[in-house]
Amino acid sequence: MTTRNTLSPEAIALERIAVAAREVQAASAALERHITVDAGALPSTLELARFAAAMQELLNAREAFDCLMAKSPPQ
Repeated sequence: MTTRNTLSPEAIALERIAVAAREVQAASAALERHITVDAGALPSTLELARFAAAMQELLNAREAFDCLMAKSPPQ
């Protein structure tokens, strides 16, 4: 049995949020580097799409966690 199989659904949902947050941070850093190097240039479509996708995944992960917590019995 792997460690992932032993995690609670809440822990898995939190892990998804953490991974998504790291991707948002990485995409944001890439945009910042682009702007820092050439302040007058616009970011590429790929950089913007990566950031938008990362933000959407973070939103989806957070919503999934909120739904899971709403269904969980109080402790």
